[in-house]
Amino acid sequence: MNLSNRLLTCCSFVNPGDRVADIGCDHGYLGIHLLLTGIARSVIASDIHSEPLECARRNAGKYGVRSKMSFYLSDGLQGLPRDFDCIICAGMGADTIISILERAPWLKTGNYRLILQCQSKRPQLRSYLSRSGYTISRETLAKDGRFLYPVMEVLCVPSHPLSPEECFLSPALLSSGSPLLPEFRDRVLAGLDKTVSGLSSSGGEKYETYLALRNKVAALPVPEKEGKP
Repeated sequence: MNLSNRLLTCCSFVNPGDRVADIGCDHGYLGIHLLLTGIARSVIASDIHSEPLECARRNAGKYGVRSKMSFYLSDGLQGLPRDFDCIICAGMGADTIISILERAPWLKTGNYRLILQCQSKRPQLRSYLSRSGYTISRETLAKDGRFLYPVMEVLCVPSHPLSPEECFLSPALLSSGSPLLPEFRDRVLAGLDKTVSGLSSSGGEKYETYLALRNKVAALPVPEKEGKP
């Protein structure tokens, strides 16, 4: 069973002995890997669709970890037991992750850790987390093919609010030491350049706002690419 770099990076944020809730488990390979490697103590596998959940159940039996996994047909965390240490939401867009967290305010009352791998609208997710009392304690990058994926560990602890530019490149990511950071920064700037270019003909406040944001993101401290003076 080979996991993608994206999912392996999610697994690297799980603490030894954690009880894990894999939300949107799909084929179940992430949870199975955590059990086979002895990282997780147990895994709750949930999915909103019955077919992938049954696939995960079959795979758990195939790899001999069925007794350490429980399976729930669930929309997010709805109806799940709360006896876990961390949740993993991987391969979802920001809107879906935010919806899951909004409907589980009890996450803020315990010592839960969130491991989030967001596919789209990442600045919006970071902004939501910052405004909602969450802190990105760790964030790094994974690369699969030509795609770069941020993976973050989130805690419900007090912290300073993220600035608009930090929602694009968080302090946790900037301090991660990831060798992929310069490439990721360049991609973020390319996206902002495209937005600024599209607004340039009309000008106005929105153009000025995005231009200033782009320049602030460019000014954030990112290590130079290896071999570049």
